[in-house]
Amino acid sequence: MAPLPPAVDERVQQVRRAIADALRDRVIGPDAESKQAAVLLAPGERWFAPDRPVHTVHTDASMFIGGMRALLLQSLHPLAMAGVAEHSDYRNDPWGRLQRTADFLAATTFGPADVAQHAVDRVNAVHGHVHGTAGDGRPYSARDPHLLRWVHVAEIDSFLRAHEAYGAVRLTPAERDGYVEDMAVIARKLGVKAPPLSVRGLRDQLRMFRPELTSSPQSRDAARYLLVDPPLDTAARVPYLVIASAAIATLPPWARAELRIPYLPLTDQLVTRPLGNLVARTIRWATGINDVTPPAS
Repeated sequence: MAPLPPAVDERVQQVRRAIADALRDRVIGPDAESKQAAVLLAPGERWFAPDRPVHTVHTDASMFIGGMRALLLQSLHPLAMAGVAEHSDYRNDPWGRLQRTADFLAATTFGPADVAQHAVDRVNAVHGHVHGTAGDGRPYSARDPHLLRWVHVAEIDSFLRAHEAYGAVRLTPAERDGYVEDMAVIARKLGVKAPPLSVRGLRDQLRMFRPELTSSPQSRDAARYLLVDPPLDTAARVPYLVIASAAIATLPPWARAELRIPYLPLTDQLVTRPLGNLVARTIRWATGINDVTPPAS
């Protein structure tokens, strides 16, 4: 392809920087450079070597789509959703919640061991305050190993499914198993007992939870908020809704039915998935998000 004229190239780079800055402000926060220095550039031994599958998955723009899918899927466990609804400020500060999740994943995936452990300790401390009674009268606690397992398997399934659908690099079966095994390291530190170590184990544990998963007023309310009325200005709504649609396209039909989201397989195949690939490529182009290379320990 012939190079762009200098004036056009400069304009393209301006657009790229504008998109990148907006994404960093939304997802990482205004102090992105200091966070990067504290996590990515800090010396020290890491939990995961740079060639581990968790690096491949967590440096891909499909994580944006997987994160949205995880929120929707996790909401279908009534006890987990009760904890979010009663103890999370996701309505008033949705971007703050997203930033905290991104911070945790960056610290545990790419940071030195002491930084990663500090992130885990902070989450465990917060979980100690999250408990109560759900609308159906059942008690819940964020330290309950069973609920922790559900949040974990729903999250890693979502990141894997999004990566399989929209990732830049296709994982081999061994690498997919390796990703599940990598995430089990973090899961154990968060209190998950016997997390899955392979894709087959992940699928088995997901099936185990199926009888417990159901629609609730809180899960449907969260879905409406995330998919219909997100706190965004007009300019940001189009790419956001494309990300949301791409996430929905990877949900199983039963989950869509529970969330009252129509299942339109032809539309998914011909429209939604191509748009999801387009938005993932755009995020990679705008941010250089696949260029994360922590220093050697």
